[in-house]
Amino acid sequence: MNQVPVPHDLELQLPLPEGLLKILLVLLFLIHILFVNFMVGGVTLSFIFEIIGLKNKKYDALAREISGTVTVNKSLAIVLGVAPLLAINLAYTTYFYSATSLTGIAWMMVIPAVTIAFLLTYIHKYTWDKLENNKFLHLTFAFMGLILFWTIPLIFLSNVNLMLFPSRWTEVHGFIPAVLLQNVIPRYLHFMLATIAVSSLFAVGWFGRKKFDVNKHLPGFSREEIKYNFYLIAFIATLMQFIAGPLLLFTLPVYGISITVYGFILLGVLAAVLFMFLVWYEIRDNKKTIGRFFWTVILLLTGTVISMAFGRHYYRERAIEPHRQLVETKTQELYWKSEAARTRLRMGISKEPAKSAGQAGFEKNCAVCHAKETVLVGPSLNEIFELYEDYPEGIVEWSKAPEVKRGGPVMPSFAHLGDEELLEIGKYMLKAAAE
Repeated sequence: MNQVPVPHDLELQLPLPEGLLKILLVLLFLIHILFVNFMVGGVTLSFIFEIIGLKNKKYDALAREISGTVTVNKSLAIVLGVAPLLAINLAYTTYFYSATSLTGIAWMMVIPAVTIAFLLTYIHKYTWDKLENNKFLHLTFAFMGLILFWTIPLIFLSNVNLMLFPSRWTEVHGFIPAVLLQNVIPRYLHFMLATIAVSSLFAVGWFGRKKFDVNKHLPGFSREEIKYNFYLIAFIATLMQFIAGPLLLFTLPVYGISITVYGFILLGVLAAVLFMFLVWYEIRDNKKTIGRFFWTVILLLTGTVISMAFGRHYYRERAIEPHRQLVETKTQELYWKSEAARTRLRMGISKEPAKSAGQAGFEKNCAVCHAKETVLVGPSLNEIFELYEDYPEGIVEWSKAPEVKRGGPVMPSFAHLGDEELLEIGKYMLKAAAE
C-alpha cells in the first residue's frame, strides 16, 4: 500500500449525508441494472431465437416480440443510469476517476459504443419485414449489436472492479490489464448469467400476462409453453450461477471480506435456493397452472439481488478503507505543512541542508511544524527537549500515536516511517535543541 499514489482529499461538502448517499447508490443502481439486464438479455435471447427461427418460424416471431421490448428497456436503462452515476461520482470520487483514467480509451469508448449498439437495435427491429428474405444481413445487424452489448458490461465491470483495489493501480495501464485482474472474468460471467435469468423471468411475466394475445403475436405457441420455456432458461442460468458465484467469491482479495459480507451472501444464497426450488416446481407442475407462483419467484429473486448488492457494498467499503485512511493522513499532513509554510514565510525562516539521516528525516517530515525556538504549528524543539531529554524513545512513541494537547488538528501519525527512522529523527531533535 505504501507504493500506491495517495492523493490528499478536498474538503468539499456533499449534497447529502454520506451514508444516505451510499444507500441511494445501491438502490438506484439496482433499479438501473434491472433494465440493463432486460436489455442485454433481451438482445441475447432475440438473437438466439431468430437463429432457431430459420428452421421453425414460430421462434422467429418470438425473437421479433423480444426485440420489440429491447428498445423500450434500453431507454429506461439509460434514464435510470444517470442517478447512480452521479451518486458514485460523489461517494467514491477518488476511486471512480482513478479507475476511469487507468482504463483509458476503453472507458471513453463506452458512449460511442452504446450509441452504435442502440442504432443497431433499431435497425434490427424495424427491418424485420424488409429483410425477411435476407436473414443473413438481418442477423448480422443483430450480431453486431450483441457483441457491443456484451462488451460494454465488461468495460464497466473492469472499471468498477479496479476502483476497489488501489494497491493494483500501479500495475494497470489500460483496459486489458484491468480485465486480467483475477476476479474480473468471474464477475463478468456472474453478471451475464444474471441477464439471461432476469430477462427470461421478464419474458414469463410479459408474454404470460392475460392481456397479451398469444394467438395473434406468437402463433404456434401456447401461453403455458411460453412460460415453461422461459422458466426453464431462467432455471438453467441460475443453476450455473451456483458455479459462477463461488468462483467470484473465491477470487476476491480477502482483505475486503468480513462477517457482514458473508452474512449478506448467505441470505442471498438461501433466497436463491428457495427461488430454484419454486421455479423447478413450476416447471414440473401441470402446465395449465404454471405461473401461479410467479410473484413469489420474483420476490425471492429480489431478496437475492438486494442481499448480494449490500454484500458487495460492504465489501467495497472494507476494500478501500486502508487507502481512505492513507488519504486522510495525507490530507492532515498537507494541512499542517500548509499552515507551517505560511508561518515560515511570514517569519522569514529558511531550511538548512540536511547533515545526517536524522536531520534529513526531520527536514522531510517534521520541519514544517517544528522549529528550534519558535512555535510554528507544533511545539518548538526546546520544549520537546524539556519533555524528552535523553529519552528519544519517548519521541518515537508519541510520533506513532499522537494525541490532542493544544487544540486544533491532531498531529498525524508517523508510524509508517518505522521505529528506526523515528529514533534517528528523535535523536537529531534533542541534539539540535541542546546546541
